[in-house]
Amino acid sequence: MTTAIQILLVEDNPGDADLTRESLAASKLRTELTVVVSGAEALDFMHRRGRFASASRPDLILLDLNLPRIDGRAVLEDIKRDADLKRIPVCILTSSAAETDVVQGYNLGANCYVVKPLDFKTFQNIVQAVEGFWFTIVKLPARPEDARMGGQQSADAGGSAKNQ
Repeated sequence: MTTAIQILLVEDNPGDADLTRESLAASKLRTELTVVVSGAEALDFMHRRGRFASASRPDLILLDLNLPRIDGRAVLEDIKRDADLKRIPVCILTSSAAETDVVQGYNLGANCYVVKPLDFKTFQNIVQAVEGFWFTIVKLPARPEDARMGGQQSADAGGSAKNQ
């Protein structure tokens, strides 16, 4: 049996976090979603500090830009500067459609930029499309812990496993 796809959602809006959770639950892929609600929590999670000391590295990060304390841009910049983290794909998932945010996101190393839609069905379709793209189409490097076990993929590309 393969391990679940690890997804980190950095989102301070509980409604958007719930929509993302529900969208992933409808997937054929086996995922494990962790939600943090601030940029500071995201950095602690990624650097395995404090209560996140034993956290698994995510296979994908869904990152909102407008976060309390430390915003998503600073989180993205930190992740992409770190040699151990920079290969983790970061998908900006935000309500901002401002061209300056889009350009800045890509300049900081975002792998994609998605504007949150207003209705649930479109939101669900977008989350599932992002998940499908990153875990059924794209070839990602193995997690360091998977590489030590012979390079096994962390996700079931055939889609036979179910979201937890």
